[in-house]
Amino acid sequence: MTAIFPDTAGFAGKIAFVTGAASGIGAATARRLGGLGARVVLADRDSEGLAAMAAEFEEEDVLALDIDVTSIAVVERAIAKGVGHFGGIDLAVNSAGFDLARCETGEYAADDWERIISVNLTGVFNALRHEIPAMIVRGGGSIVNVASVLGLRGFAGQPAYTAAKHGVIGLTKASALDHAAHRVRINAVAPGFIETPLLGHLNDEKKQAAALLHPMARLGEADEIANVILFLLSDAASFVTGACFDADGGYLAK
Repeated sequence: MTAIFPDTAGFAGKIAFVTGAASGIGAATARRLGGLGARVVLADRDSEGLAAMAAEFEEEDVLALDIDVTSIAVVERAIAKGVGHFGGIDLAVNSAGFDLARCETGEYAADDWERIISVNLTGVFNALRHEIPAMIVRGGGSIVNVASVLGLRGFAGQPAYTAAKHGVIGLTKASALDHAAHRVRINAVAPGFIETPLLGHLNDEKKQAAALLHPMARLGEADEIANVILFLLSDAASFVTGACFDADGGYLAK
């Protein structure tokens, strides 16, 4: 019988690797996966946030790893630790990312460009590069990359973040084509502006302005994006790969 989401039993016993797991969308998704019976590798460079997240799980169901996703060697070791600890990886969510204050392209610092691209785009490649082989030996798996509405539209003052998220969507599609025959599904989600620490640099007035960019006239919540990610990870999305799902309060419909 075709699985219908939510199939709460479908995640029980699965092993998930989540980057950016200490806060925001990554934390919300990891928390939901754990609540549905998955064992979770929490990966982030925020050691305090990781410890707090890990404390929400039963000790035998979680592994917290302090990693820098910009280093492919560090990511490789982290995934190997996850495989060694739990026996494999079935699911992955690549959510690690950050942004900087707005700045026009003609004044954008080269160092800032490198930082944004290295985390938000290269970090996703580094994770995919080692998640995919780990899933192939298990007979398949499902991966969701966290992109953004800025991966589908231009946005003034955000050249690096916009470029990185466009890259994540392209990388998702290419990777999905490469590994469809291996039964590894790879999709992306494109959130609108979400109430997470990523918006922490905005004052209340700017947050309200961001909220009003959505026809629903509010910011999204991390759990709302986690819902979409869980669908894409689940067997209910068994014929979905290479897709990018908008979760944006109508932002892209305008």
